[in-house]
Amino acid sequence: MPLLANILGFLALLAYIVTLLPTILRIVFPLSKETGIPKLLLKHRRSIGVFAFFLALGHGILLVQKRNFDFLDPETFVIYFQGVSTFIIFTFLAITSNDWSIKKLKKNWKNLHKLTYFAMFLLTWHIWDKMLRHWTYLTPIGIVMITGVTILFLIRVSIENQDKQPKRQKRLTTEVLNVKKKGFKTYQIYSNI
Repeated sequence: MPLLANILGFLALLAYIVTLLPTILRIVFPLSKETGIPKLLLKHRRSIGVFAFFLALGHGILLVQKRNFDFLDPETFVIYFQGVSTFIIFTFLAITSNDWSIKKLKKNWKNLHKLTYFAMFLLTWHIWDKMLRHWTYLTPIGIVMITGVTILFLIRVSIENQDKQPKRQKRLTTEVLNVKKKGFKTYQIYSNI
């Protein structure tokens, strides 16, 4: 049973990472767009995410059975904070991964699904914290995968911020010029009186 729990956790991690890849590939490796892989992954992202949720659910159920968690004990939540928090986020994401939710939540849907990036950091912490004490043959692979994708995500954010910098600078310059123009017009009007 522990082996099955580890395998389900590993497969959930793998499926989750696949949901993060489309945007990372498109921005960090722009030539990957030509392969069509980011577009294909993006097309199936929600389905893969729901699949990752059910794998994580199986992982969680098996570990709860194995360890006889006492959910009324606050220490349980302290010890398993990362895993429980990540699972709660995955639950919200899975429940809202449908067209109806997109229509009803509108802009809030996108904001809600940005929680996946917070979950990525929690999951990294969860794997490092829990698996380093219970080393299996899947541990190094899982650690390399989640750490690698987290680093690629940070590179992606850095690239996006660099791309936004010239736009911000242009907008700021335009605003300064507009203020000067308004000030100049005000001066001209005042001097004519």
